[in-house]
Amino acid sequence: MLEFLIRDAKTAPKSFGYKLKNNLLTLEDQEEALTKPKWAYEFARYVKGADIEVCQGGAVKDSVWAYYFAKDIAGADIELCQEAAIKDPEWSYKFANYIPGADIEVCQGGAIKEPKWAYYFARNVKGADIELCQEAAIKEPEWAYRFARDVTGADIEVCQEVVINEPMWAYYFAKHIPGADIEVCQGGAIKDPVWAYRFAKDIPGADIEICQEATIKEPKWSYCFAKYVPGADIEVCQEQAIKEPEWAHEFARDVIGADVEVCQEQAVKEPIWAYKFARYVIRNI
Repeated sequence: MLEFLIRDAKTAPKSFGYKLKNNLLTLEDQEEALTKPKWAYEFARYVKGADIEVCQGGAVKDSVWAYYFAKDIAGADIELCQEAAIKDPEWSYKFANYIPGADIEVCQGGAIKEPKWAYYFARNVKGADIELCQEAAIKEPEWAYRFARDVTGADIEVCQEVVINEPMWAYYFAKHIPGADIEVCQGGAIKDPVWAYRFAKDIPGADIEICQEATIKEPKWSYCFAKYVPGADIEVCQEQAIKEPEWAHEFARDVIGADVEVCQEQAVKEPIWAYKFARYVIRNI
């Protein structure tokens, strides 16, 4: 039985993938190679005597393999490959960045269809139109921030206008971008207690009172604000932190100037925090 299986395995038709993996492709396999863009590219690359023009016609049906065809295959028609690659923003950028002879303006038109690739295009491609790329990148706060941070010639003010729509990026903009308007960024950051707290803690020139007002909407961040931000109003933070027994306990335990008695009244509303309060707070007074 085993002999029959071995014999059949040797005589059974081999798949294209099998032949490719085992370096068994011949010119007779070219027609099958054209059924998939990846195969067309690999056939042209690895099979001696392959018809480059015909294989290219198969490869350019997909932006990825159009790019790789132009990159790796001697004799590839760069213009034809480019026409296919620019249908996808990522490969438009990569084509411009890595393929000698690429038309930068044409590739840029494809790349700027997505903010991420507009940013990368402006940052890495020599000859990119910075203003045009910026206009596309700033449609999303993250890429507006990165554009301002990494691209020479970026308009900081324009990028900032978009960034402040999301608290996290408003915080990072103020922290990392020279020339950022701290007051404007703060207005964006304080829309969320987490970033209001971090803004007060990390950004020189932050308005502690305004940040605190935004932070104390949640007990956890009220506790953090009181513990880590110089100039915090301990009493105000405590009023909000003690709304939850856990943070009443943490506040009494960790914050200098906390009213232990007031915190205890709230912590003991749940047995676990009553126990921890007795163990970690009262015994250390």
